[in-house]
Amino acid sequence: MTADQIRSAFLRYFEERGHRVVRSSPLVPQNDPTLLFANAGMNQFKDVFLGKEKRDYTRAASSQKCVRAGGKQNDLENVGHTARHHTFFEMLGNFSFGDYFKKEAIAFAWEFLTRDLGLDASRLVVTIFKGEEGVPRDEEAHRFWLGHVSADRILELGAKDNFWAMGETGPCGPCSEIHSFQGDSLPCPEVEGGRACLGVECECDRWLEVWNLVFM
Repeated sequence: MTADQIRSAFLRYFEERGHRVVRSSPLVPQNDPTLLFANAGMNQFKDVFLGKEKRDYTRAASSQKCVRAGGKQNDLENVGHTARHHTFFEMLGNFSFGDYFKKEAIAFAWEFLTRDLGLDASRLVVTIFKGEEGVPRDEEAHRFWLGHVSADRILELGAKDNFWAMGETGPCGPCSEIHSFQGDSLPCPEVEGGRACLGVECECDRWLEVWNLVFM
């Protein structure tokens, strides 16, 4: 599939499920002095999540133009070292403002990837927040994922990988990622150093994160 086909399929899928398709905000934020560039799809909805703004819809989907060159989510140091870190990219996102939550978000992501895009479900694993730093394990996400994958394909990681926050204050919460196995033929620094690949936690490209479900 081409990028255009993936983008169109994503937006169509969520529009059919009651989401308002919202245009990408400008790459240089117009009313946000905290950011040099838009670096995530949720940027234009920050005031909605903070309760400062109301919109006439509770579900949204977008394809946001992003540059990871500032703020907490800064990938610049990784560009050129992996195949999955880029300076400019589009972030596909679906958002719920007090409407659906973990159960539906998980089901939507799994259905779109395995049915609409046709990804091989046997090559996918998911991660949840294991609980750390006084924040409990994400029991709900684990329970909902069991409706789609077996328990041995649900990995539990700490705050570094599976707790999302944009700053010291503001919206935050556990997250759940979906990773696709791209094959052992891809190089891995760990293996080249005589060690075992670390799987989804490795810095190689054998496992590719294709979705991050953030439960704010």
